[in-house]
Amino acid sequence: MNGITLTQANRIIEAALSTARAKQYRPMAVVVLDESGNVRALQREDGATMFRVDIATGKAWGSVAMGASSRAFGERAKENPNFYGALAASSHGKFLPQPGAVLIKNAEGQVLGSAGASGGSGDEDESICMAGIEAAGLRHA
Repeated sequence: MNGITLTQANRIIEAALSTARAKQYRPMAVVVLDESGNVRALQREDGATMFRVDIATGKAWGSVAMGASSRAFGERAKENPNFYGALAASSHGKFLPQPGAVLIKNAEGQVLGSAGASGGSGDEDESICMAGIEAAGLRHA
């Protein structure tokens, strides 16, 4: 497998949104990016604000660009805040260092892309991405 398939990306989103509905989270947006940070699939639920897609994408883009979950950026930024400020500026607003996105990996540990969500708390966003990735038979990090 060379990258994440559209079928896998759609399955991740379907399962993530299903998890959000089951847990009665606020309306969500979920995006799946490929390993180069390009959108593979995305959905915004009815009632989700217009910012949700941009926020979910910024979280996911940062995750795949930095090779880590977006949760990791908070701790890293404490040690080097100037660097993280520079990342946000140099990425022309694509980089959003907030919890809610995780890497998507295959069974061999190869990064296929990332999934990001927006609509709930960072913990809620992250948890639905993880549930979606697992439902697609992939790993998250």
